[in-house]
Amino acid sequence: MIKKLAGEVWKPLIFSGWRQLRNRYAVSSFGRIASYKKDILNDGKTLSGSLTTGYRTLNLHRPNNKGTLYIHREMAKIFLKKASPRYKYVIHQNHNKLDNNIKNLRWATLDQMMAHQQYSPAKIAYKEKQANKTEGLKLTATQVKKIKTILNSKNRSITIKQLAQKYNVSEMTMYRIKSGENWGRI
Repeated sequence: MIKKLAGEVWKPLIFSGWRQLRNRYAVSSFGRIASYKKDILNDGKTLSGSLTTGYRTLNLHRPNNKGTLYIHREMAKIFLKKASPRYKYVIHQNHNKLDNNIKNLRWATLDQMMAHQQYSPAKIAYKEKQANKTEGLKLTATQVKKIKTILNSKNRSITIKQLAQKYNVSEMTMYRIKSGENWGRI
């Protein structure tokens, strides 16, 4: 038996192969998941699901289908309207992948999703950690300053490939230094 919370709305999960399963499944507007036989509130049981790359999932053995359902995606399909077909991604507005409350979810385009990820606390912490990294680096700050001066010179006579060989790093490293992706703080 499931106790309904104030303002909570339950909707059935409908996916390919759902009719072949013994139980029915539903999600609530608060992000809860349940399995039931006939009535969600009377014979339902809340499920915690599994975690896949930090996202809450439901792993079901369905004939001829992948078993994993990402709860936030299923909730968005049920509760949220897409602005257009370009909106293919579901983002957690507070960056908490476990907070599947419908108020926290939003459909997004690829560009919107990528921009949103840049403000994730995990991404910011990673960038901070990388910026302060001192061990295991192939280049020093002084070398990077020299490389940037050479790369930005209008009269550069050395190719990026030659520059990479000179400093014993990959060409990709040079391109990343030039774009600011690597060593952007210098």
